[in-house]
Amino acid sequence: MGLYDEIRSSYDLGEHFTDVEMQTKDIACAMCRYWISPDGCLYEMTYKETHDFVELKEGDEGYDDKISLFNFKWIPTGKHGKVEPCYLTNYVDVYPARWNQSWESWPRLKLHFKLGKLQDYEDITGR
Repeated sequence: MGLYDEIRSSYDLGEHFTDVEMQTKDIACAMCRYWISPDGCLYEMTYKETHDFVELKEGDEGYDDKISLFNFKWIPTGKHGKVEPCYLTNYVDVYPARWNQSWESWPRLKLHFKLGKLQDYEDITGR
């Protein structure tokens, strides 16, 4: 299936697309998380600098002398995640992450962003 990105929209995109988890393969395809604000602006939720990846030395808590490699640990930095504007200009196909009906009826939308602002969208279900 491959990697995808997740989008949640507070902008009214209709019954199957508003305030639900959606997926797309048209942005980064790197398991990134995005949010569309009520006014149609696209944001990326990022967790940069919230943890440091540090090598454990002998005597450190969590160090395992049976492991010759990968004696590393994620250490929280105390910083919180951020919501940053995403100035994407592209067409993005989205679909609900969960769908319990037939795949032929799986709803899909094509979103049009220009500099991170939703310009319009079109129902492309069944195409």
